[in-house]
Amino acid sequence: MMHRKSFKTKEKFKDALSRLKYYVGNESFKGYDPFDGLNSRLFQSVPLLKNNKWVRLAWLQFFKRSPINFRPLVGIKKDYNPKGLGLFLLGYINLYNKNPKAEYLEKIKFLSDKILLLQSEGYSGACWGYHFDWQARAFFQPKFTPTVVATSFIVEALLSAYDLLKDEKLLQTAVSAKEFILNDLNKSFDKDGDYTLSYSPLDKTQVFNAGLLGAKTLCLIYERTKEKYLLEEARKIVNYTAKNQQKNGAWAYGTLPFHQWIDSFHTGYNLEAMQVYQDISGDKSFENHLKKGLDYYLNNFFTAEGIPKYYNDKIYPVDVHAPAQLIVTLNKMNKLRENESLVKKVLIWTIKNMQSKKGYFFYQKNKFYTNKIPYIRWTQAWMFYAMSLLSDEFYDKPD
Repeated sequence: MMHRKSFKTKEKFKDALSRLKYYVGNESFKGYDPFDGLNSRLFQSVPLLKNNKWVRLAWLQFFKRSPINFRPLVGIKKDYNPKGLGLFLLGYINLYNKNPKAEYLEKIKFLSDKILLLQSEGYSGACWGYHFDWQARAFFQPKFTPTVVATSFIVEALLSAYDLLKDEKLLQTAVSAKEFILNDLNKSFDKDGDYTLSYSPLDKTQVFNAGLLGAKTLCLIYERTKEKYLLEEARKIVNYTAKNQQKNGAWAYGTLPFHQWIDSFHTGYNLEAMQVYQDISGDKSFENHLKKGLDYYLNNFFTAEGIPKYYNDKIYPVDVHAPAQLIVTLNKMNKLRENESLVKKVLIWTIKNMQSKKGYFFYQKNKFYTNKIPYIRWTQAWMFYAMSLLSDEFYDKPD
């Protein structure tokens, strides 16, 4: 007989996912993004504003940080985000594999088709970017400039969709992304010949999670093509990042002086990507790096109360991407079972404190206020994907 507390927890989790699914369906997978401020028709109509780097950066940060959603007032529309669609696609595939409903299959076909239409053109292979101009401190990217991060999650989704739908176009498109990763992204080499990848073709930053997600994608493609050079290139990237792991198991975001923070979900990206490399290649050279990294991750980003921290050294802001990535990372590493008490504690806290009655999840919780804007990619897509990974067996085990 199921434990009463476990039953209540199971129903709470399933209700949270059901309400989120209903909200996302009503929005037709469109929404706002924390970084879509430069899509403002008002901003784009003033050349003195849109052509100045520092004004672009300030405008973008204002919309990212404001708990009040001014987007409708300045002409920013809800739209499809390719990476968000990829995460929703992964989520619906997980749901369909557990319960093959026709409505899930319909969503899988819709999302797959939409993703194919939103490819960025003019590159060596299939690739995807975001639907907005993006100004960072290190570089500027026009809308739909492809990134290795967006491409990585989308390729994983298309390969999973191919397994279900057997549509050759999905497979061919996903496999061609290897050319984008290896030919269009910039490489930064160390003295040993190992390297990491740039975030996009337009920058030369060394961001560790970007390189590792590229390596992960090469491994997933290798599973289909059996081209050994893909694993060889992936290993160079993994080795580069392993050598940059700190003694305590942590990774900074990147190598630039202003990229030295340590955060939760990018650490999770690193771990899941290294795990995929190990699982597919059979190369266990980095097992100790994975163990140290996972220990650091679990011990530094989640409080005893179940609060998921954004940064290693402070609680606020609490960002909903963090609890979602916890589930994704542990699932990829086959560590969900042994950490289920932490996962349940974090998920219960997140649902209680960061889910609206309408079903969507809030963006961030700060010490004195909560940003409740329902971002489609950053929050809804990640939580949908993460919660779709939890099986009935996980729910059913007594707390």
